[in-house]
Amino acid sequence: MQAIPDDLKGVIAPDERIGSYIRQKIYHPRLNIDSVVITNERIILRHPSAMGLLKNHTDFNYHDLSNVSLAKGILRSTIRCTLRFGGEPLELSGLPNTDAERAYGIIRERLAMHQSPTAASAADVLPTHQ
Repeated sequence: MQAIPDDLKGVIAPDERIGSYIRQKIYHPRLNIDSVVITNERIILRHPSAMGLLKNHTDFNYHDLSNVSLAKGILRSTIRCTLRFGGEPLELSGLPNTDAERAYGIIRERLAMHQSPTAASAADVLPTHQ
């Protein structure tokens, strides 16, 4: 498992695999830094508050997403995920370009798998080595 904060370890299911963990990058000091975890099952947003004592999590299953787009800037990028049933898009902004590109690739791949039921079940089966 990729290194993630302890409060997220209890949220990750035993069969869930972490593809990327990204902390929001900022240019001024701040105690509460939001982060995002991209897994094979969902996107988890971490919202610490009260000087890190409280930790709220919001997650988005790939079945709830209909599209994803990447807007690259010079140093930072934004990933926008359109929700299948309307509402404000999920926006992950201020991400370093390399992290955003990796996360976009994972989200795009998982979204395609979850939108095709036969591909999703086949992709979740890990090959066995003999």
